[in-house]
This record gives sequence, structure tokens and C-alpha cells, in this order.
Amino acid sequence: MTSLLLFFISVASFCNFFQSVEGVLPRGNTSSGPYLTDYDYIVVGSGPGGAPLAARLGLAGNKVLVIEAGSDVTTSDWNITVPFFNAKASEDPRINWAFYVNHYPTEEQNAKDPKYLYQLANGTLIEGPNPPADATPKGFLYPRSAAIGGCVNHNALIMMKPLDDDWSQIQSITGDAAWSPANMSPYFEKFENCQYCSSGAAGHGFNGWLSTNRAEESIFLGDPQVLSMLNAASTVSANAVGSTGGLNDSLARDLNAPAGYPTHQGLFNTPLNMNQYQRSSPRDFLVNTVQYLNTHPRVGGKIDIRTDCLATRVLFKPNSKQVIGVEFMDGQSLYRADPRATSSSAGVLGTALTRKEVIISAGTFNTPQLIKLSGIGPADELHKLGIPLVVDLPGVGQNLQDRYENGVIVNLTNPFSVFKGCTQGADASDPCLVEWNTLQSNKTKYATNGRPVAIPRRSSVALSTPNDMIITGRPGYFAGYFPGYSKIGAKFPNSWTWPVLKARTQNRAGNVTLASKDPRDVPSINFNYFSSGSGNWQYDLAATVEGMQFARSIIAQYVQDTNSIINELVPGPGYETQEQLTQWVRDTSWGHHACCTAKIGADSDKMAVLDSKFRVRGTTGLRVVDASVFPQIPGYYIQTPIYMVSEKAADVILGH
Repeated sequence: MTSLLLFFISVASFCNFFQSVEGVLPRGNTSSGPYLTDYDYIVVGSGPGGAPLAARLGLAGNKVLVIEAGSDVTTSDWNITVPFFNAKASEDPRINWAFYVNHYPTEEQNAKDPKYLYQLANGTLIEGPNPPADATPKGFLYPRSAAIGGCVNHNALIMMKPLDDDWSQIQSITGDAAWSPANMSPYFEKFENCQYCSSGAAGHGFNGWLSTNRAEESIFLGDPQVLSMLNAASTVSANAVGSTGGLNDSLARDLNAPAGYPTHQGLFNTPLNMNQYQRSSPRDFLVNTVQYLNTHPRVGGKIDIRTDCLATRVLFKPNSKQVIGVEFMDGQSLYRADPRATSSSAGVLGTALTRKEVIISAGTFNTPQLIKLSGIGPADELHKLGIPLVVDLPGVGQNLQDRYENGVIVNLTNPFSVFKGCTQGADASDPCLVEWNTLQSNKTKYATNGRPVAIPRRSSVALSTPNDMIITGRPGYFAGYFPGYSKIGAKFPNSWTWPVLKARTQNRAGNVTLASKDPRDVPSINFNYFSSGSGNWQYDLAATVEGMQFARSIIAQYVQDTNSIINELVPGPGYETQEQLTQWVRDTSWGHHACCTAKIGADSDKMAVLDSKFRVRGTTGLRVVDASVFPQIPGYYIQTPIYMVSEKAADVILGH
């Protein structure tokens, strides 16, 4: 039996066998209210933390219930499957949860960003300064995804390993050697199926459930303007790090190769979570596992996925802190971050009980919300809302962190030819979509996330050796998130953007607080950017400004190389001096890698929510496994460390 289970846990075999399986159970919705009892584990959320964990628990012979507030999107859905459509997917109303957050505590400071939104009396959202008198502040759009697979349905697919420091920090805080880099690194190899690596390449996996690939370089290098821009970037990057070797040498390197990671710099062709030519995600792993278990009863495991099901609170054994289940609400679009939700949306209450544990994997905003609604959190906050206190944990919803992002956007002389004729899937006749669907390879224009390169860098104010900056490059216009942002690029066919991302940020002062005790209401979210925050925020600000200056130096090199005239759109005229550029970064930066709101910490840390084994302090039978668990924002792009945490959590729970 042991050998049989090991065979089943070898993910590569069954992922290939069930490539097109859906396997998602229909949502129950009975007027009497569902009462579910036959489960060993309940996992709330099916994103990058919950989906792999649920699959592993099922493969180990357990009966698992996955509660997902969103619906399902199939592998035949273009917005989800086509890598180039990642921005479109983030505004797809079928999966979009639109959170509206604050960057600063005051409207005065928030309103200095033209992306700040107001809502008119008729419900219309407007952006920009000088709103009408009847407008009320709404906040900044922060797109999230509600569907099986979570935000991996709409992210930009970028796969970068986290840093050893991310793991050694948790090891140091908790004293748990299981978090050492040596123990954590194998989890990357466990979930990866590297399609761009040479066979047996060190530090990579080849039998995992998540495929990684890179876009074909010729897609972009065939466009003269893109080629010139990347050559300029290669020149500036080589000068910055004292390296030799041209563009082709740079792009041939592996960004995730262990040799030199994470201090290597220069241009790289970005690894993506892409199976040949289409998005690869934990959704595939989970739904394929569902069907695999259904057709192989000898394994003994079973996974039920209950979609359109909003978890409302965790249930405890009477007069105890032992978790016994979850209360939920069946119904579509119940959560009010869903643009389709209405104030009168009401579902059918139900109950699910577990024999072993409940694992919350609802994400950085919703995990602390659900924990607090269950009576676990800051006592004062819960008392004000009339929520009975079960455990006073002041750290729940605190420590919210994110990257800082900004960018330089220029207009070049001519439109880019790389996507000429592409209509971004306006209909089935889109020639680039036809090409993608016909050739089914990574050599097509849509088999890319639209960003041909990534440039890791270490700023002059970095507090440790690893790189703390990522600059990516892309044709098109991208200045952050606001309603309709995914469509604006088509209006700027001549534009090029150098997005600047500040990783390893130092601010720890963001928070997620309950707006009400109604589980359908969205919580209040404030990131407390820069000087309104805590920690070494000055370094974050200085590094982001430095990244903007580096992007401008690439553009200056492009102008010199091509003898062309460009027009800087963002930041644009008026932001030339150090002081002006610093103010721009302070006023207009954004992020999209929120994390750390239910942090792992030491026993002596009163703000720690979890112990080193993901257990919620003061309770029995309750864990958290998602982006919330990190004490400090990890790596560069957050999906990879979440996958590793999910795999580790499965081993911890199963006693491996």
C-alpha cells in the first residue's frame, strides 16, 4: 500500500493523464441548509496556499472539503489560459474581487495620487483630483481573484525563487530548524516541472504539478524597437555591474539557477508558470486530483470542492477552544468585493464539521477577516462589534506588507510591431489568438506575459546582500491599477513601460480591520505607506527612486543608440530633480503582493498569530496556510514562496 501511495503522490503521472479533467462538484444549495460531517480536513480557500495543500491531504488518504467563495473557470477559458491576457483576467467580472484600499491614513495624502477613486451618489466611480461635492472617497483598486486557483488565475505568471534569507529569518525567529534554507529549498523542486531547463539542471524539479517555461525570445527580438530597448538595457545593466557579454548571453541565463542566486544581476528572460504555451496553476493540480481520487478509490482519499460558498466563521466545541468546523453561506457573488454582489445578496447558511482540522487559506485580506469573525483577534476591535472573544490575539490583521511599485513610461517614434494586428482576444478572429490556439507552443505572441525581461538589482541602500529591486520591461502603458486599466494599453501603441518593483520592503505598519461583523462586508485595509508607517521606510523610498533613475538611464541609452526622440509620459515633465522624483514616488506608488497579516512568530512575541507549524495560537485544530503567514514579505514575486509554504504545511500536518 505504501508503494501505491508513493506512486499516486508522483504528480507528474496523473497530471499528464488528466490534463483536461474538470472534476469540480456542483455547489449544494438547499433551503433547509446543508449540514456536512464526513471530512477529516476543511480547507477554506483554493488559491496558491489552499489548493496544493488540499490536494496533498487528499492524496494521503484523507477526506477533504474545500470551501471556495468564487466559482470555477475552465481550462478552455481564454482570459485565464492565455498568458498574455493576465491583465484582462484581473478585470474579468466572473472572477474579479475588487478591493479598495488606502495607502495612507488621510484622504489629503491619498488624493495626491491620480489613481485615487471616489464614488458618486449614483454608484459611479471616478478618479483624479477635484471630485464633485457629492463624491465620497473609495480608495485605490486592489484586484483579487475569487475562483478555484485564487489569484493565480490572473497574476503575471512570474516565477522567481524566494531568498534563503526568507527562510533563515523564520528559522531564527522560531528556533525551528525545519525552516532552514536547506530544508525549504527542496519544496521548489517538489512542485516544479521545468520545461525550459536542461535535463537534471541543479535546483530545479521535473516531476512537479506546476510547469515552468519561458517565452521564446524571438517573439520580442524581431521588433526593431524592442530589440533596441533591450540592447540599451543590456548596456546599462552591464555597466552597472561591471559585466561583459551581450543581450543574447544575458537572456540565455536562468534566473532561478542556484549558482549566484540571489545576487546575480543584469537582463533575464523571465521564467513563467506556463505549461508549454498556456497558464499552469494550482487549480490544475487540485481539480485533477479530485478526479484522480474519484477514479482510484484504493487511495482512500476524497476531495469535495464547494464553490460559491462563503465561509462566515470557524466553529468551536462548546466551552472550548477546539475547532470543530466551519459555518458557511451558499450563494453566488455573496462577498461585496464581487462587483456583481448587491446589498441584499443573501445565501443559505450551512455547517461543515471536521474530524481533525480546519485550515484557513483565504488570503491576506480574508484570512484575518475570517479569524476575527470567529472571535480570534484584538479584543478591543472584537468587543466594539459585539463579537464574542475566544482568543485575544492582537496581531491578527496587523503587520500588513506589500511591495512598492512605480514606473517610467515613454512614447517612442513608431508603434511596436510585435503585437501588430493583435486585438487581445476581442473575439475568436483575433489573429494572434488563432496563432496561439493553432500552434500551441511558447513561440506564439500570446505565450508570454507581455514582459520580455526582468532586471534584478541591488540598490545602494539595500540593508543586506541580496538584490532588493526588480525592473521589468514591456511594450504598452502600465501605471498601476484603476478601473479599466487592462484596456488602456491599446490606446498607447507607441508606449514602453519600465515597471520598478522594490522588494524586501521594511514597512510593517499596514492593517486589515473589520468594517462590520457581516461576513459579506469587505474589511478596511490601510497599508500606511512610507512615512506613515514604521521601520526603515526611508530605505524603501530611496531605493524606489533609485530604480526610477535606473529606468531613465536605460531610456537615455536607447535615445543615444537610436538617435530618436522620445516623450516621457510618466512621471513626465516636472519630475526631474531628486526632490521632485521622490515626491512622485511617495504620492503615486502602488503594490499587488499583500501579505503577512497572520504572521508566524516566536512564543514571546505577543503579535505572533501562528507558531512555526502554522497553528493559530490559543486554539486547537486551526491553522493558516497562505500569504498571511510570513513575518516579512518574502522574495520578489510572492506566488513561489506560497507554493513552498503550502507543500511544507502538508508535510507538517501529515507528520512527514
